[in-house]
Amino acid sequence: MSTTVPTGLDQPLLRRVDFGDFQLPNRVVMAPTTRARAVNDSLVPTRLHVTHYAQRASAGLIITESTWVSERAVGFVNVPGIYSEQQVSAWRQVTDTVHALGGRIVMQLWHTGAASHPDHLGGRLPAGPSAVNPRVMSFTASGFKETVTPREMTARDIATAVADFRSAAANARRAGFDGVEIAAHGSFLIAQFLNPRLNHRTDAYGGDRERRGRLLLDIVDAVAEPWEGRCVGVRLAPYLSPGELFRVDDDMLADYDALVARLNEHPVAYLHLRGRDITTPGAGPDFEAIARYRRAFHGPLMANNGFDRESANAAIEAGIADAVSFATHFIANPDLVTRFATGHDLAVADRETYYSGGARGYVDHPGISTP
Repeated sequence: MSTTVPTGLDQPLLRRVDFGDFQLPNRVVMAPTTRARAVNDSLVPTRLHVTHYAQRASAGLIITESTWVSERAVGFVNVPGIYSEQQVSAWRQVTDTVHALGGRIVMQLWHTGAASHPDHLGGRLPAGPSAVNPRVMSFTASGFKETVTPREMTARDIATAVADFRSAAANARRAGFDGVEIAAHGSFLIAQFLNPRLNHRTDAYGGDRERRGRLLLDIVDAVAEPWEGRCVGVRLAPYLSPGELFRVDDDMLADYDALVARLNEHPVAYLHLRGRDITTPGAGPDFEAIARYRRAFHGPLMANNGFDRESANAAIEAGIADAVSFATHFIANPDLVTRFATGHDLAVADRETYYSGGARGYVDHPGISTP
């Protein structure tokens, strides 16, 4: 790891950068973090959400928690949506406050597909690319439960899902967001279609890597329609293995190589790439794992997973990434940009508060100026 990267205001993390149509004053991005604070039957953001995002408005860009594109997309307890007028109105309070404080904010759009559970869907089976249980866990009101075998999505179901993403993007624009990001990572709907172990289709959405990638590309084009210019980001996690059926191998990585190259042909503002997990104590992020897709994608790239100030600065200085997103660091450090600029130590979050539903661990982290 380089030791010559500058600190203070001269460090790469604090330099401005253009991401598609986003002009960022710094490269410290707040990554999406599901926190389960929409504790109401309508899954509407609350005043806690306003405060939480306002506290982090100094980020170069805020990416919200993953947000449901429709009632059909729900697969995690107490996560807000963007499909009702009440939700749009509540999110508007968030964006107005962040903008008043000089921030920029995009909404991450989410559909869990087969990784949902009947508990979230009024007893109905979730739907996925094929009738294959993804064998992951769904967080329900009764705790984590194993997923079930879903029903295979029909052509009409797929068209509806694409339309739901398009409608959610339009609602996000009405709610005052600066853009949107598509959640195409993890064990969720889009990643399920990309995965040949889950996608056994023989129609236009399965059968080879090109057709398995079609859903994401259709969603990118649909989500871009309500926006002028390049305001749509895509989050991918080629190295993430949330279960045995999502295990990473050379064929899977090659599929992602081809998919990332195809993103260049669509209106994508940036690629948000989750790198490999760090498994050795004291090790840093695998730069080559990021660089592999940096070489394939021609637009701005945001790196994520396991970065600290030193490694993030080094990645930007080396040209591996244009910006770096932080999740756990932003949970406990709403003033993360200031801490990076001044060299202050970082606070550590209490994991027991991640999904606890209240103010503790969500809006009560003190800044460095607080005694």
